[in-house]
Amino acid sequence: MSKFIQLHLLTSYAPSNLNRDDLGRPKTARMGGTERLRVSSQSLKRNWRISDVFEQTLGEHIGTRTKRLGAEVFNTLSEQGVAEKQAKAWAIEIAGVFGKNKKDSLEIEQLAHISPEEMQAVNNLVNTLAEENRAPEKEELSLLRHNVKAVDIAMFGRMLASSPEFNCEAACQVAHAISVHGVAVEEDYFTAVDDLNRGDSDLGAAHIGESAFAAALFYSYICIDKELLVANLGGDVELADKAIAALVEAAVKVSPKGKQNSFASRAYASYVLAEKGDQQPRSLSVAFLKPIVGENQAEDAVQALQRQADNFDKVYGACADARYAVNAVEGEGSFEQLKAFVAD
Repeated sequence: MSKFIQLHLLTSYAPSNLNRDDLGRPKTARMGGTERLRVSSQSLKRNWRISDVFEQTLGEHIGTRTKRLGAEVFNTLSEQGVAEKQAKAWAIEIAGVFGKNKKDSLEIEQLAHISPEEMQAVNNLVNTLAEENRAPEKEELSLLRHNVKAVDIAMFGRMLASSPEFNCEAACQVAHAISVHGVAVEEDYFTAVDDLNRGDSDLGAAHIGESAFAAALFYSYICIDKELLVANLGGDVELADKAIAALVEAAVKVSPKGKQNSFASRAYASYVLAEKGDQQPRSLSVAFLKPIVGENQAEDAVQALQRQADNFDKVYGACADARYAVNAVEGEGSFEQLKAFVAD
């Protein structure tokens, strides 16, 4: 039976545009008949895995997600004196291990998530080819690995269409963060002044623009299958515990980067409820089908979340074996104890 860790977070962001759509406006979704602000799970996971928190804790166990492996290999071979024609042909062969090559290009068609072990194998092969000035042999192109020690691959999974036997099922599921209340996206009309304009003949602005923004209190949900995570990491329980603790810290402290220079909307989670157990996981988003209104949104949202968790327990029986919460609105709980709870 799998052991699940579930995290329910409430995070308040001041006016911002953390995650933009194709028109440059904050992403939204309708829920409970009301327009809500949204931050996509892709944006959240990207910012967590490239954060200083992940780098400092798990630096040597973070993979590389890229289309450009062929270009990197080509540059390395060229720098070591391999002729351009051969370097290109060998680079295409190596990159092709991780995905289908674009026609007449060093790039592969889709992003490939490459583990540190696989990248090291690529580098070793490239150095060998450059030193011996020869093309790679078929057996040397066996560069993909099972049970890699890349925590981001183990957590968020990977799909290799050309080599499905090396796919990795994600051990961590992340929901789109969504505001617990209705929102109205607003427009910031701004101007910029030319410092060298003395106003002798033109008092107008040097630039005029608009930027959409909104503010919201978000509900976020994360579910981790710890047994699958350990299996994905080749049975390394210690690394799995470090990965879970790093993910929790990133989810609590790391903000998406969209337009941060304009809005400086950085925030820690105001409330986090962590749950552990082998029960079937469930989100608590239903707590916010009816939007939170009024002047005490943070307190009301916490109460709604706790009430929904209790109501699920009343109907279905205990939905978790153990729980721990931190409430920065009331100053209750300890973040260090929260990390210890989820990683235990």
